[in-house]
Amino acid sequence: MRAARLIKMVLLLQSRPVMTAAELAQELEVSERTVTRDAQALSEAGVPVYADRGRAGGYRLVGGYRTRLTGLARSEAEALFLSGVPGALREMGLEDAASAARLKVSAALLPSLRDAPDSAAQRFHLDAPAWFREPETPAPLPVLAEAVWADRRVRALYRRGETTVERELEPYGLVLKAGVWYLCARVAGADAGAGAFRTYRLDRFGAVEVLAECFDRDSGFDLPVYWAGQAERFARSILRAEVVVRLSPEGVRRLRHAVDPPAARAALGAGGEPDGEGWVTVTVPVESEEVAHAQLTALGAEAEVLAPATLRERFAADAARLAARYGRGGA
Repeated sequence: MRAARLIKMVLLLQSRPVMTAAELAQELEVSERTVTRDAQALSEAGVPVYADRGRAGGYRLVGGYRTRLTGLARSEAEALFLSGVPGALREMGLEDAASAARLKVSAALLPSLRDAPDSAAQRFHLDAPAWFREPETPAPLPVLAEAVWADRRVRALYRRGETTVERELEPYGLVLKAGVWYLCARVAGADAGAGAFRTYRLDRFGAVEVLAECFDRDSGFDLPVYWAGQAERFARSILRAEVVVRLSPEGVRRLRHAVDPPAARAALGAGGEPDGEGWVTVTVPVESEEVAHAQLTALGAEAEVLAPATLRERFAADAARLAARYGRGGA
């Protein structure tokens, strides 16, 4: 336990010019007194940890000291080589840089861990594109990736429906979702705040020009959090209608596989108590009556549509046709 903490302390000090005892204590989840003892232990072991006194003081490594990656366990080394998405790196023009980084990490590993890259690659593979779709790399992707890394503004043509508009954007991040690339950006000059950020599909961009002007990145912007919120809002935005359904216990279990996950969560979260037969009545948000008919058909006899009346009539007609067909005795 202590050995792992000492290694983490050295890596923290390698990544920052100086850290106070309080900062190290918070990162390592120990007391400041423990930080002092750990620093002394590292110094006695030959690691040049130096403590500056005073208000602006803290701990630092002197002499350009760097440690080799000898503290990695096998599981950690293998996980390291799972962190990239090779296809995405290639499309952004970063394949060579990623390859060089992997070689440097591999060279720094202990001999017993040198097979970690092959071990991970032969056990896990991420195939990002969706099924039945030829993956296409949007032409502006490498240019936008360069702008994202450099915090540079871009001027771009963007297709919205039948019209094309020109926008000057501050590109914050790129997202690959089911084989489709998206840019999360803020319109240059827009007021700060979550509402100022927008999402753009890269395949709708025309010409993109990277400008010389850099922008001050909002330190409060969190790309994973932003994207999760956008995805949830999009899923909810298409659920414009409601269907009242009575579900058997089996129907309750299968609902989450039949309808959109946000719809299932909303329906089951607000559902009432089971009736005398164990069935539950829920209100399911749906995209349309047509979509609801297709989705709820998968539940078969485990669901009874109560409203709207037009949808209930469609299921009644389906049931009558099925009864007539199967009542023929196989003729």
